[in-house]
Amino acid sequence: MAFASFDRKPTAAPMNDINMVPLIDVMLVLLVIFIITAPLLTHAVKLDLPKADSHVNQLKPDKIEFAIDATGARFWNGEPVTRAEAAARFAAEGQRSPQPEVHLRADQAVPYRHVAETLADAARAGLPKIGFVSEPEPTR
Repeated sequence: MAFASFDRKPTAAPMNDINMVPLIDVMLVLLVIFIITAPLLTHAVKLDLPKADSHVNQLKPDKIEFAIDATGARFWNGEPVTRAEAAARFAAEGQRSPQPEVHLRADQAVPYRHVAETLADAARAGLPKIGFVSEPEPTR
C-alpha cells in the first residue's frame, strides 16, 4: 500500500507489504479473551436432584354399545331401552369426564329416521365421539 508523506523525498516504489504485527496482536488478544471466558460458559452447579416418576395417567373413556335392530328397537349395552330412556342416559353420560365413546350398531334394514334420532339425542347431550360399527364385506 502506498502512503503519502509530507516530506519531499521521492520514493522509488509504493509499499506493497501488509504490516502483520497489528493483526497478530488483535488475534492474540481475542484468543486470550476466549481462553478466559470459555470455562465460565460451561460452569455448572452440581446438584443431586430427587427422582420422580411423571407418567401421565390417561383414563380410557368408557364405551357405550348402542344398537338398533331392524324393527327400530334400541339397545343400550344389550339392554332394551326406549328413545326417551336413551336420551336421558345420553344426557347423564354427557356430564361425565372423560366422556364415553358411543359405538352405534344399526341393522341395514332399519329406517334412517331411527339412526338420525339417536345421533340427534347424542349430539344434544354433548357426546361428540360417535362411531358407526359395520362388518367388512367378504373378500372374493
